[in-house]
Amino acid sequence: MLRRIGSCLMVAIVGMAVAGTADARRRHAIDATPFSHAPCSVLDRRPCTPYFCSVFNHGPCIPEIDYPIGQNLQLTIESAPSRDDAAKYDRPDHDLDTIGDLFAALRSCWSPPPAESAREGMQMSVRFSFKRSGEIISTPRMTYATADASADTRAAYIKAINASLDACVPLKFTGGLGGALAGRPIAIRYVDNRELDKPSGRP
Repeated sequence: MLRRIGSCLMVAIVGMAVAGTADARRRHAIDATPFSHAPCSVLDRRPCTPYFCSVFNHGPCIPEIDYPIGQNLQLTIESAPSRDDAAKYDRPDHDLDTIGDLFAALRSCWSPPPAESAREGMQMSVRFSFKRSGEIISTPRMTYATADASADTRAAYIKAINASLDACVPLKFTGGLGGALAGRPIAIRYVDNRELDKPSGRP
């Protein structure tokens, strides 16, 4: 009798353990859909999204993803490119199909601020992403500006950057490039290397 009771208890315990494991798998199932995982925690032992959007965000919101080194797109655009680099600033006359085409189109769009509101050697970086359709997601975010630049100078450059990008988009991507770029962060560093005439102070 005791042996039979012990066997029944053993079967019940094994059944509960199996059910608990199955339930845990259902609760911690890995969802391959982008951005679907829970926010990260130091106690997590499963995939998670590094950052997430808040209900207090205004406008479109995309989780920030830490791409591996070299996987984010970085581009430098000079206001006065050298003769050797001039060809890189020619806008492609076809739908953009490669990263090189994208960079050339972005370079060709740049119109720096006029000399009276510009600063020689000024640098500013912005970060944004494209939709598959070639439109920009939200407003480009400034990530760097020359440290000792005045507020007016910074405002002039961010205005010129936004105006240049607005005049350039939507870009015409091929299906393959649009799919590869959608949501991927792009960082552009603008360098004003023009030789600007400085007022002499004489009447």
